[in-house]
Amino acid sequence: MRDGDESQNGTARIRAILEFVQEAERLKDTLRSGFTRQGSPESVAEHSWRLCLLVILFEKELQGLDMLKLLKLCILHDLGEALSGDVPAIHQTADNGARQMRERLDLVTLCKPLPVDLQGEVLALWDEYCEATTPEAIFAKGFDKIETMLQHLIGGNPADFDYAFNLGYGRERTGAHPLLAQIRELVDEATTARAKENGQL
Repeated sequence: MRDGDESQNGTARIRAILEFVQEAERLKDTLRSGFTRQGSPESVAEHSWRLCLLVILFEKELQGLDMLKLLKLCILHDLGEALSGDVPAIHQTADNGARQMRERLDLVTLCKPLPVDLQGEVLALWDEYCEATTPEAIFAKGFDKIETMLQHLIGGNPADFDYAFNLGYGRERTGAHPLLAQIRELVDEATTARAKENGQL
């Protein structure tokens, strides 16, 4: 391969990655059901950022895990929502995987600008997260639930916000490892107090 061809191929790859990143920016405008401390609707991008922060801070307790993979799972896990949006947990119903399938199809569409190798990597990581059988995916799922509950605790929520819902939310995922269960116990204590303050318990 000539030097000029190599440079042109390198430029095409860079261009493809930048195009994907520009499309993924939609996640900044994709809103969740939670609210920030000051009462603004929370975006999926904000949730994914704090999920990654949470994982980084527990790195010493996560000895033996592939931290890079874990962070990749956390940053990519909701990327498919950039096209069809987020479905709040309180509105999710048993649908034989239809919601997950739609989200994966959206992710495939979003990944189209990427070079083929990166398309495969992103989709493989997303599938790994959904299957939740590897240690990294188990923790990504568990911390995802915990971050959501933590946000609900400090959010500038509407008066009728259902704090009690969180006491049953994501129990399978947060019970998958003793560390997750220990964190969950502390979050539940705070959630119980908020629910009582709001007359829900």
